[in-house]
Amino acid sequence: MKEYALYVESGPRKRRTMVHVLDLLGCVVRGATTETALEATPDAIHLFLRFLHAHGGTVNPVEPFTTDVVEHVMEGSWIGNGDPMPGFGPDFKELGEDELHVYLQHLGWIEDALLHMAEGLSDDQMTADPGDGSRAIFQILEHAAGAQCGYLTYQVGRVPGLPQALKAVQHGPQGLAESLQSLWSIIHQRLEAMTPEERERQVPHGQVTWTARRCLRRMLEHNWEHLVEISERLDKPMA
Repeated sequence: MKEYALYVESGPRKRRTMVHVLDLLGCVVRGATTETALEATPDAIHLFLRFLHAHGGTVNPVEPFTTDVVEHVMEGSWIGNGDPMPGFGPDFKELGEDELHVYLQHLGWIEDALLHMAEGLSDDQMTADPGDGSRAIFQILEHAAGAQCGYLTYQVGRVPGLPQALKAVQHGPQGLAESLQSLWSIIHQRLEAMTPEERERQVPHGQVTWTARRCLRRMLEHNWEHLVEISERLDKPMA
C-alpha cells in the first residue's frame, strides 16, 4: 500500500499547523491544531490526486494509502505558514531536470484552474469584500502572484520584466487574465532556464535557506491553497 510521508510544522504547543505532503509537491493542509490538520490530510491528498488525474497526471486517485509523520518542525518564526526556518530534509535535495518539468506542468494546471475560477466574474465580483475578514478574489490572485515573484527572486535573483509584469497584475481586475498569463510566462521561462548549478544552489535569505526545490514547493503549495479557497468560496469545481 502506498504510504505518504508527512512533513509538519507547528509551534511547540501544536497549535497553528501546516502539513506538507512532499511526495505530492503542492499538497498542503492547514489546521488550527496539529490534530485537526492531520485529520484533514487524507481528504486533502484525495483532492490533490483527483486534480492531477483530471489533468492527465499519472496518479491513481482511488488507490488506498497510509500516512506517516516523518518530520515535525517546531522552531523558528512565523511557524505554520510554509517556510519554517530550518526547512525540511527533502527541500535540500538537488532538483532534477525531469522533476522540474513535471512540477512546472503541475504548476501550470493550477494556474489554469485559478484563471477558470475568475472567468466570467465581473470587476465588482472580483473586488467584493466577502465580509468575513478574508481577501476579495482579486486580492487573493494579486497576493498569489506577488508571492510567486518573491519565491523566484529568492532563488535566482533579479528576473528581467518580472517587476513590470507584477505591476500590471496589481493594476486591477481589468485585463487580469492577460496580465497573470504574462507574469506566469516569465516565471516559467526563468524556471525552465535554470542551470544545473542553480537547481542545486542553496541561497540564504534572512534566516531561511532557499533551494530550487523549496522554491517550487512553495509556488505549488501557495497557489494550491488559494485555488482551494476560491473554489470553496464560489462553490465552483477546479477544472
